[in-house]
Amino acid sequence: MALQPRYTAVPAVPLVGIEEWQSQLLNAMKENIELLTGTRGEPDLASVAINRARLTVAVPPAQSMVQVSAQGSGATISGANIPILEDYVQLITDVQKLANDVANLRATVEVLITQLRG
Repeated sequence: MALQPRYTAVPAVPLVGIEEWQSQLLNAMKENIELLTGTRGEPDLASVAINRARLTVAVPPAQSMVQVSAQGSGATISGANIPILEDYVQLITDVQKLANDVANLRATVEVLITQLRG
C-alpha cells in the first residue's frame, strides 16, 4: 500500500489582535510550510519537500555475485602462462554476474534520482 502525504491546512494568520512582527513571522512560516507541502500553488513545485510517500523505488534484486569463483588456475606451456579453459570460462561468468549486478543497481539509482528530481 502506497503512502500518501497527510498535511493539515495552515489557517490564515489573524490581521488584528497581534503585533506586526508576530504577523510577519506567522505569515512567513505559513508560506514556507505551504511551499514545503506543495499547497501554495507554486507552478514548478521546486520547493516541495521529499517525503516517503513520493519515493516508490523498489529494492534492487539480490546481488548474484558475492565472490569470485574463478581460481586463477593456469599452466605453463613453452614458457607462456595460460589459463585453464574451465577457470577462464568461470571468470567470464563471474564478470557477467558482476555486470548484471551493476546494471540492476544502476537502474535502481536512476529511478531514485528521477523520483528525487520530481
